[in-house]
Amino acid sequence: MKKYKNIILDFGGVLLDWNPHHLFDSYFGDPAKADWFIKNVCTQDWNAEMDKGKPFDVAVEERIALFPEWEKEIRLYQSDWIRMIGEEIPGMYQLECDLKAAGYKLYGLTNWSLETFNLVRSKRIFAILDGMVVSGEEHLLKPDPAFFQILLDRWNLRKEECLFTDDNMPNIVGAQAVGIPAVRFTDADSLRKILL
Repeated sequence: MKKYKNIILDFGGVLLDWNPHHLFDSYFGDPAKADWFIKNVCTQDWNAEMDKGKPFDVAVEERIALFPEWEKEIRLYQSDWIRMIGEEIPGMYQLECDLKAAGYKLYGLTNWSLETFNLVRSKRIFAILDGMVVSGEEHLLKPDPAFFQILLDRWNLRKEECLFTDDNMPNIVGAQAVGIPAVRFTDADSLRKILL
């Protein structure tokens, strides 16, 4: 009898490659300049505000007020957001299919703006899930314990029957802090060895 019944998956970096460099490396024609822009203007902390539910339009105008010299690029972050999406993480869709065939239930728990997630929601990598919780809809972010609890409550899941995986270590620690077994995601093969 397998130890876990439910697998809880992060999205960006686990199921789908999301990275602002996909857009801005080509825009600037210089990965170093793109890196500076992402670390100093359109930062992860700023992106997290949209992930938590702040409307993109509001966040963009606030950012332009702080960095008026970067107005064009900040607007591009919104208008060309879809260009930040890369491919499925190698091997993950097949692993999802194999996990389902083995009797696991699959759930998603993601820090993602609802506005932008709706642009990719129909992708097969998400469509196969039994359920998901999106931060932009709940106005909470991992690793907030309340965010994990929403998922558990919504599908009546027992913590000890779940395994959570995420590529972001603070989220692994957050899951473990609320009693959900968790492993840091590195690649599909490593996760497969744990579960199948």
